[in-house]
Amino acid sequence: MNSTKSPDRGDGFRTLQAGQRSEVWIASTNGEAELAYGTDELLLEAPNWTLDGTALVLNGDGKLWTLDVSARELAEVPLTGIPELNNDHVLAPDGKTIFLSANDSHIYRAALTGGRAERVTKDDGSFHFLHGVSPDGKELAYVGIVGGDFTQPGRLMTIAADGGATAAVDAGPGHCDGPEYSPDGEWLYLNTESFFSSVPGHAQIARIRVDGTGFEQLLKSDTVDWFPHLSPDGRLASYIRFPGGTVGHPADLPVAVVLVSTADWKTPLHSWPLFGGQGTLNVNSWSPDSERFAFVAYPLAKQTED
Repeated sequence: MNSTKSPDRGDGFRTLQAGQRSEVWIASTNGEAELAYGTDELLLEAPNWTLDGTALVLNGDGKLWTLDVSARELAEVPLTGIPELNNDHVLAPDGKTIFLSANDSHIYRAALTGGRAERVTKDDGSFHFLHGVSPDGKELAYVGIVGGDFTQPGRLMTIAADGGATAAVDAGPGHCDGPEYSPDGEWLYLNTESFFSSVPGHAQIARIRVDGTGFEQLLKSDTVDWFPHLSPDGRLASYIRFPGGTVGHPADLPVAVVLVSTADWKTPLHSWPLFGGQGTLNVNSWSPDSERFAFVAYPLAKQTED
């Protein structure tokens, strides 16, 4: 779910602080990480990896961009018919279509090459924050905020990818975010406060079957853990770890991107400490071969010098 001017809502696109940079990193499952692109002119967020493995898709300044991984060149995707974007965007399984959340609270569908976007969601009194597309491309998972009231917990929702009726999935009373389908389409992985509904700032990683059964906590920790992303082969997962007690998923604080095996969420395989948070790892950023994933750091000038 996007947040720009406060931890849990979006009212316009984020911009860099004075002396701050966006750094797009590509991490390997062996623990290495390489700086793919850096800029002090544009706040980039939430990389996706294209199906052909040649580029990353990011948002920045309310627009959509592609980053050629080999040439390290950034290009705008020319979209029309859509308001400013937030950082919730996911590619469809066909690799040609992208679903996007915009700052009018709706979800849109567009060609990755650009052109006019079509709205998927209806004016149903809720805000819609996209996070997942089913493996068959027929369904979307999103977080619904009823009446745009951000004092209320976000709810796990699904909708047909071509629009239509929405359905709620009961994931408990606590706020949830980041719902994403497993590669086999049987589960939705998410972060939730349902296991600690009386303790703000204790999001934990969980999963639930798409039919609403089997809700289970996957990782119990003293930190605040958000946005689980499974690799395409289902063997590994990445997530972002905030300091204990963090409310929401704010920007600009010390966090870590963590890699785990889906067979053992408790034991990190590798971790990458960085200055970031919001925008770092909001959506699935795995490469199609399950060997790499991308994230964004936002160091300040003094940190870069040090």
